[in-house]
Amino acid sequence: MGAPHTATCSAIIRLHTPIQGHYVMISIILPARNEADGLRTFLPELRRAYPDVQIIVSDDGSDDDTAAVAREAGCEVVSTPYGMGNGAAIKRGARAATGELLVMMDGDGQHRPEDVGKLLEKLEEGYDMVVGYRDRSGQANVGRGLANGLYNRLASWMTGHAIKDLTSGFRAVNAEKFREFMHLLPNGFSYPTTSTMAFFRSAYPVAYVPISVQKRIGRSHIKPLRDGIRFLLIIFKIATLYSPLKLFLPAAAVFFLTGAGYYAYTFLTASRFTNMSLLLFSAAVIVFLIGLVSEQITNLTYRRDG
Repeated sequence: MGAPHTATCSAIIRLHTPIQGHYVMISIILPARNEADGLRTFLPELRRAYPDVQIIVSDDGSDDDTAAVAREAGCEVVSTPYGMGNGAAIKRGARAATGELLVMMDGDGQHRPEDVGKLLEKLEEGYDMVVGYRDRSGQANVGRGLANGLYNRLASWMTGHAIKDLTSGFRAVNAEKFREFMHLLPNGFSYPTTSTMAFFRSAYPVAYVPISVQKRIGRSHIKPLRDGIRFLLIIFKIATLYSPLKLFLPAAAVFFLTGAGYYAYTFLTASRFTNMSLLLFSAAVIVFLIGLVSEQITNLTYRRDG
């Protein structure tokens, strides 16, 4: 198979927008896999709204006309010969981007070009990441809405900050700070979760602005059974990514209290200490120590030299 390549049909054009008293360059990144139909409508609208912005379509191994449609619209195309995932497409786009600020949007036509300005305006207030959050009407279905609500509540508890939409793919970020965490980002659909938690963990301010979402054009690539299991694993990843002890300490406490309760029962009824109580106490110690080691690894992961 051939190596990934970058094809540019026009000169790199950048929009200069005042952010915090000076001018910065902006790049818009759209991950896309077989989104030719949506891009035919969406890219001309985006180009009309931002005629001088660097727009990168990261083609994730499409077998339709996604790359050709993007080039016709005057966008840069970064492509691979086979699909690697939404997160992988974002990472390729971020490496190719020249802007000091990155705007990530889905390539399925759900996001509105006019909402880009809302995110950029919020960045001017001193935030390093601004996420466009959807209300319940913006969720694909009831199941996805309930799952996202669970993720939001868990992440809010972990971070101590109100997280309104953990899985939104529409965000604007400081490019330099985003690239600090690219090695942590998965290749799949959970890159928004990972990047959000990484910014919170490193004390980079994150804000949310409400956006309206249009019905996607084309078929969704998310499969309920396969990706439902993946999203379930995100819950555990959130905890271990941000503060492992918040997950392991309660689990250790459950083992310890269960062991203590069972020991009290057997002592009162049979005047003895059983193997089950010993097993539960041992499990509590092991789980706590695993959490402690995980916490130290997490601290090293986010440590910055200099």
